[in-house]
Amino acid sequence: MLLLFDIDGTLLAGATKAHRAALHAALREVHGVEDPEAFRPSVHPAGRTDGEIARMILLLAGVSAEQIDDGSDAVREVCCREYARRCPYDLSHTVIPGIPELLVSLFYDDDVRVALLTGNFEPIARIKLARAGIGKYFPVGQGAFGSDAEDRAELPAIARRRAGQDDVPQPPGETVVIGDTPLDIVCAHADGVRCVAVATGPFGVEELQEADAVAADAGGLMEAIRALGP
Repeated sequence: MLLLFDIDGTLLAGATKAHRAALHAALREVHGVEDPEAFRPSVHPAGRTDGEIARMILLLAGVSAEQIDDGSDAVREVCCREYARRCPYDLSHTVIPGIPELLVSLFYDDDVRVALLTGNFEPIARIKLARAGIGKYFPVGQGAFGSDAEDRAELPAIARRRAGQDDVPQPPGETVVIGDTPLDIVCAHADGVRCVAVATGPFGVEELQEADAVAADAGGLMEAIRALGP
């Protein structure tokens, strides 16, 4: 079974301040948006990719879709550079209770592989988890990231392809997305993949009922995963 973990709200909580600042710095540098923070109340980032969040802010700021497309690589590069500079050295305090124990258990389970499925640009995801102390559980070259596609619904297929063997992707029926937002559920189901939702982010259990299984906290994730069966 391939388990694809979201980061913010699923593995970590409270690790987005430097990330947001880095993205806003990129929008100022690349597109000249003076105050990206001013558009924050109109943009709900939970479950969205970095590229989608950037696009939403830029459209609100009056930047054309063509300019956004032309500058997307530059925004990504500046955002990753700025995050590496701004990220706190130690993010271990942001790891959600129960996650370290879950990851250790999965690490020693020969029937399971874990990878990331996150809207974070990959360099940001890797730095964030390394400084949180749990990056070692997520192999390089696996998973899918906001730097792979702006549309989160495209990410499960990318992750399955990377996890496959002999040019055959990991089957959808043997893949599970684990996330904390309705958009995690939508992206999983768009690819025919099951989803376990966990109410450790901004959404409660009742708002995550479209998932195939729901856990109230990280401690309940293993039971929810096992409840799905093979």
